[in-house]
Amino acid sequence: MSGANSETVLVTGASSGIGRELAKCFAAEGSRLVLTGRNTEALQSLADELHRTHKVESFILTADLSRPETPERIFQELQGRGITLDVLVNNAGFGAWGLFAGLPLQRQLEMLQVNITALIQLTGLFLPGMVQRRRGGILNVASVAGFLPGPGMAVYYATKACVLSFTEALAVELAGTNVMVTVSCPGPTITNFGQAAHIDKAERKIRMLRMSAEAVALHGLRAFRQGKVVAVPGLQNQLLIFLARLVPRSIIRKTTAKFNGI
Repeated sequence: MSGANSETVLVTGASSGIGRELAKCFAAEGSRLVLTGRNTEALQSLADELHRTHKVESFILTADLSRPETPERIFQELQGRGITLDVLVNNAGFGAWGLFAGLPLQRQLEMLQVNITALIQLTGLFLPGMVQRRRGGILNVASVAGFLPGPGMAVYYATKACVLSFTEALAVELAGTNVMVTVSCPGPTITNFGQAAHIDKAERKIRMLRMSAEAVALHGLRAFRQGKVVAVPGLQNQLLIFLARLVPRSIIRKTTAKFNGI
């Protein structure tokens, strides 16, 4: 693998959406890419595009993070190939719309596995090496949902709250190590998330508020490079979080439920 700089970046969920755009942003800086996701064809298409446009090479690793053994397999694969990771981008995640009691429990548990457990495990596998080398960083992708309770998407909102809290705690623990950690908290974004989560009413309501995945990715990368811990793209999302701190939680719960079509 070769590139204009010596940085190697792993992006999970790189097949589409924000992950794909984040890979493009890092490639534009000359970073080498390790692209993971479930769609091999989409990953190969992205790798070809990055090589054609930015002259960087990418290593493709088809991986399903809903399987508990996958993070360790990714780690061992990179070690076996002699690839030292400088930046870990934990982007992979999904949601499910509906009442918790009416959704398949197994799907909810898979969400926990992808959105929380795999993220924490990958961090735990790659972070010690970064600390030892005194360079590198982690960019986690959460959501404005992490600041709110989410009736209608209860588990998804809870997973993003975990990612937000985990990242903020790590930022304090890593002070003085020269290892950066940032959490990007986008709001509604133009991706296939809504389709995957089977959102109908809520999807129609948020359509007018959505940002492009490209804008979200660029904002997240800039925040990461600047050493910011929490990055919220878009004035409307920043205002939402500000107001959420002022309004009673009982009102927030009811408002979010209505917004989610519950």
